[in-house]
Amino acid sequence: MLQKSSGLKSPAHDTRWQQVQKEVEATGSYHLTETELIYGAKLAWRNSSRCIGRIQWSKLQVFDCRYVTTTSGMFEAICNHIKYATNKGNLRSAITIFPQRTDGKHDYRIWNNQIISYAGYKNADGKIIGDPANVEFTDFCVKLGWKSKRTEWDILPLVVSANGHDPDYFDYPPELILEVPLSHPQFKWFAELNLRWYAVPMVSSMLFDCGGIQFTATAFSGWYMSTEIGCRNLCDANRRNLLEPIAIKMGLDTRNPTSLWKDKALVEINIAVLHSYQSRNITIVDHHTASESFMKHFENETKLRNGCPADWIWIVPPMSASVTPVFHQEMAVYYLRPSFEYQESAMKTHIWKKGRDSAKNKKPRRKFNFKQIARAVKFTSKLFGRALSRRIKATVLYATETGRSEQYARQLVELLGHAFNAQIYCMSDYDISSIEHEALLLVVASTFGNGDPPENGELFAQDLYAMKLHESGHHQAHSELTIAASSKSFIKANSRSDLGKFGPMGGRKIDRLDSLRGSTTDTLSEETFGPLSNVRFAVFALGSSAYPNFCAFGKYIDNILGELGGERLMKMATGDEICGQEQAFRKWAPEVFKIACETFCLDPEETLSDAAFALQSELSENTVRYAPVSEYESLDRALSKFHNKKSMECSVKRNPINLHCEMNGTERSTILVEIMAEGIDYEPGDHVGIFPANRKEIVDGIIERLTGVNDPDEQLQLQVLKEKQTQNGVYKSWEPHERLPVCTLRTLLTRFLDITTPPTRQLLTYLASCCGDKADEERLLMLANESSVYEDWRYWKLPHLLEVLEEFPSCRPPAAVFVAQLNALQPRFYSISSSPRKYSNEIHLTVAIVTYRAEDGEGAEHYGVCSNYLANLQSDDKIYLFVRSAPSFHMSKDPTKPVILIGPGTGIAPFRSFWQEWDHIKSEMVDCKIPKVWLFFGCRTKNVDLYRDEKEEMVQKGVLDRVFLALSREENIPKTYVQDLALKEAESISELILQEKAHIYVCGDVTMAEHVYQTLRKILATREKRTETEMEKYMLTLRDENRYHEDIFGITLRTAEIHNKSRATARIRMASQP
Repeated sequence: MLQKSSGLKSPAHDTRWQQVQKEVEATGSYHLTETELIYGAKLAWRNSSRCIGRIQWSKLQVFDCRYVTTTSGMFEAICNHIKYATNKGNLRSAITIFPQRTDGKHDYRIWNNQIISYAGYKNADGKIIGDPANVEFTDFCVKLGWKSKRTEWDILPLVVSANGHDPDYFDYPPELILEVPLSHPQFKWFAELNLRWYAVPMVSSMLFDCGGIQFTATAFSGWYMSTEIGCRNLCDANRRNLLEPIAIKMGLDTRNPTSLWKDKALVEINIAVLHSYQSRNITIVDHHTASESFMKHFENETKLRNGCPADWIWIVPPMSASVTPVFHQEMAVYYLRPSFEYQESAMKTHIWKKGRDSAKNKKPRRKFNFKQIARAVKFTSKLFGRALSRRIKATVLYATETGRSEQYARQLVELLGHAFNAQIYCMSDYDISSIEHEALLLVVASTFGNGDPPENGELFAQDLYAMKLHESGHHQAHSELTIAASSKSFIKANSRSDLGKFGPMGGRKIDRLDSLRGSTTDTLSEETFGPLSNVRFAVFALGSSAYPNFCAFGKYIDNILGELGGERLMKMATGDEICGQEQAFRKWAPEVFKIACETFCLDPEETLSDAAFALQSELSENTVRYAPVSEYESLDRALSKFHNKKSMECSVKRNPINLHCEMNGTERSTILVEIMAEGIDYEPGDHVGIFPANRKEIVDGIIERLTGVNDPDEQLQLQVLKEKQTQNGVYKSWEPHERLPVCTLRTLLTRFLDITTPPTRQLLTYLASCCGDKADEERLLMLANESSVYEDWRYWKLPHLLEVLEEFPSCRPPAAVFVAQLNALQPRFYSISSSPRKYSNEIHLTVAIVTYRAEDGEGAEHYGVCSNYLANLQSDDKIYLFVRSAPSFHMSKDPTKPVILIGPGTGIAPFRSFWQEWDHIKSEMVDCKIPKVWLFFGCRTKNVDLYRDEKEEMVQKGVLDRVFLALSREENIPKTYVQDLALKEAESISELILQEKAHIYVCGDVTMAEHVYQTLRKILATREKRTETEMEKYMLTLRDENRYHEDIFGITLRTAEIHNKSRATARIRMASQP
């Protein structure tokens, strides 16, 4: 496994090898990791030379039951396996693996050859009732004490032994075993024969050998090839031997072999089997389809592994052999490990703890049935009854910029934890090599900027894209930068048009509706395979409909997981930041939980009642508290831990400079912030993340309305009461909050928590419980419970938390519970506006000061958190920040390629760092050339032309070749935007891009960026006379070649036009969802 994912000589492989050696030296053996066990089991099926259906090997579901130590636990695990594999007739391949062999004296064994089989009874006259193949085992079960009905179709009990002890037997609940009555589409008398067979074949006598470890108790299930039932089980002379009786019923002459009565009867019996299974939508495959699928598998294996072990005698079907392709295929039998091996029957090898002879005169071994086991399990521990289901791993991945996706992901994990072994990972921390071994994968993903992944989702996006390139056969060398550009362009393609038109993404997508149809042909279809063919997944995508590429990253994840062969549990759901995001998530989460339970054959009814509270988990004064402490960390270290970013303490060089020297009272202010940043490395085009501070008056106002903290400047630790399950029962203890640092309440509200975003409906529900006035409580509950009322209130007032507490004056929440429910105050990102070569040890920022009024401009004035924080800084003030590299926006290193810069307003910020860098190169590095540079800049009026003097100087020095100015609000001048100027220069721009291979850099808000993109696309389409599809592919090619660069930030102006349109769209979308 490590060789496959990490390389034979990788550090991970070496570390694991050392672990195994130490364990073997200490104990004489070792234990496989779960991933190793899963991959080994799949590989053992792949290596099975006698199996014709191996093309499905990668879709094997592995139930790791190495923790089971009792026969009742083994029975429960087998029942769970049967339920999962049966899947209401849409059979799924699975294997259950019990503890490994140790000294050979403490083996775990399943004594049945098959988990489900029919009993066989030999009468005194020698006649056999039932299945002759099972006469010996049936007699053994009777000696154990099993009471049978002695009919033709008795299901044998499960006989298992644990840890070398004597066996116990268990009767299956009748509803667990799916049986198929056999009938014929033409012969009505066939149904009168009362023949039947069970749906799921489950081999249980094989030994699983993996990594030198032997597992003596395994149960493997797939589905039947029709001839296994129709030829072997029903017609073999040493089995049911029904060939001649059925031939006679058909009126065939059985006395003369030249009448081919055997062939005719055999065909009709197999027709009856196929008809019976297919008419009930129970998975089965005919021998022709199975043979063709094996030939495809044989071809694939020959290419991938230079061979495929195959036993011709077992592979060739028992009828119509020479008309199947496998008959004519030369095969070689050789043995590979991991493997499934035959082993001696436990009836022959078991050493009885109680003598068998003496046992005859004693009470028989105790019989267990399913209900008794269930009652015993529930009596001993309510948790043990769910132990098996918790072994089914569920992985939740999230990618976020603001923290909202992480918040939802954690709620989802809490919900899933009621039925699954749920784990959560940020995409940046996830090992992509594990993805093909996931059973259940749920993704909560935000979209950043103009359809891009959040920073912590970029690597995951690239890994998936690289996986798809490999799976599609695109093995050419790709650099990391090319993969990054290609994955981003592919994300754009997801949001713009049909996925199949762009890139190597062919193939049929599998969703849960396909599974429920139970098509036999689809079961073995080549199109259903992919590296993730064993993964069931669902995606919740977050975004804002104010942006052109709504939820593009979530759509990308949903599409590419499907293209890689994953099975989609339900249609991707979207949560719109503009309207109804929380409502959409609270609707989606229970639905996907229920579907996941049904998919893995867990009982959702048992867990839904408990799980329903997970989405509404209420913290209280009984579970959250503040405790005084004496030790605490510095602010920069606390910020680093809280955000998982290396926070660096810097200082402000001087008071921020107002870049608008001639303000007319209606313009928004823009400032230049100069920061002393000694020892911090960055490149032009990079971003800086600023850790802001909330406004003092808001913090002070909230503190006045909180209870439970006497001194807001005392160092306190937030603690949460945790419950732990131990062998001695439930243990409770107070533990530090996993996220919030030790600090004062004032510092926490100032530096760490978001108190300016309108509260969620969940928070409003909590605030309602803190009201002393009934009217306040009822109004808050109305807002929390009625989605449309909440959305209107939120949109109209855009209230921060102090305004909410002022609106509901009787609300006095306890401080500890209040802060535990707030989201993190996220860092704000700004493009760096300085060259590290020209201004060493400095970082410059170009910042637009954001202020706005809610309630149609009549409400209280609101202030952008970070921009106003920066504007109020003074010389020598401390500031905390980190640099985020933006390699896709770095300057081109080829001076022969022209550069087109397009950025209105503060979009000019990174371009200032560019021209300063080029200026430094031109003046200080004589032998170095700089490219031809065109700059398109836009602003409202000439008075707010940012860095006008610097631009003029750069033109005079020959750093900038041409500068274009678009004015959108200048008196007596037509309204003009940067894209309008680009259209006027269409001929020259086409020449620069098409002939001179220019690089295009676009910086600004998402709306502007989309307009520029469409304008350039129009310019090039007109010049080249290409179709829409061809032009879209060319624009994506520009991204893949890393020639089209975007630095996009959100919509900072809360204009009624944008938000009214977006809210209307979001409401329509919500209303259309069932």
